Amino acid sequence: MPSSANYPNTPDGRYFVVKGRLWRSSNPQLAPEERQQLVDRLMDARRQVGAALRARDEAAERGARASVDEAKRALGERGPVWWTDGAPDYNRRMVVNTPYAAWHAGLASTPND
Repeated sequence: MPSSANYPNTPDGRYFVVKGRLWRSSNPQLAPEERQQLVDRLMDARRQVGAALRARDEAAERGARASVDEAKRALGERGPVWWTDGAPDYNRRMVVNTPYAAWHAGLASTPND
């Protein structure tokens, strides 16, 4: 999960912010080795998407995008949320339209806001 002034993490660690939009963070309960294997799978799948696009191979692109989705779900970035307190998911929403708005407004302005 990104962690910098450019991509601040919400106080609860569930999201990071890019250009004012919330993106769900990876499940912090994943073992470091498992997380790294999943990230490696995700990066491989993203490279396959690029190769398929360059080759204009629609079938390969669909397969590669499915692999990206599978890896992101395993990381907890998509699909069912990884937290257990029943809080709703605000993934991909503009932070100003969520309960994180006041927190975000209190941050120093960054180039990615």
